[in-house]
Amino acid sequence: MKKLLLAMLLVSGFAHAADTPVMNVPTVNQRMKAARDAIAKSDWRTAKFETQKVVSEEPGNADAHNLLAFSYRKQDKPDLAKAFEHYKIALRLNPQHKGAHEYIGEAYLMDRKPAQAEQHLADLEKICGNRSCEEYQDLEKAIAAYRKANP
Repeated sequence: MKKLLLAMLLVSGFAHAADTPVMNVPTVNQRMKAARDAIAKSDWRTAKFETQKVVSEEPGNADAHNLLAFSYRKQDKPDLAKAFEHYKIALRLNPQHKGAHEYIGEAYLMDRKPAQAEQHLADLEKICGNRSCEEYQDLEKAIAAYRKANP
């Protein structure tokens, strides 16, 4: 009798489990890929959503802070305060983060602070060990364009 009762309980447990919806929560890597895909499409709302989720799950993820800041900076109405906040967090977490140095430099140009942008260019030269890394070259071009437009 006990075996029959136990078997019935086990079977009913399996039946109940089949009725329970399964939640597929995206992993951090999936969210970062979704954010990068959204950025490629200039879908800043989705990029912010995905990177905010990553930041809430992994507050020490410098890449997520960098992409979140990038999304704040690139949206139709840039939120430079939020962008600077997250770039600074990314750089505090990883002072050698080339992307964060490049992008915060570009944000400083948007904020009309070329001297700060040039400091990040100098940081990139030290990090890269030369002037040929992509991040250095991109920020150098942005500074040159800024200087030409604002003599």
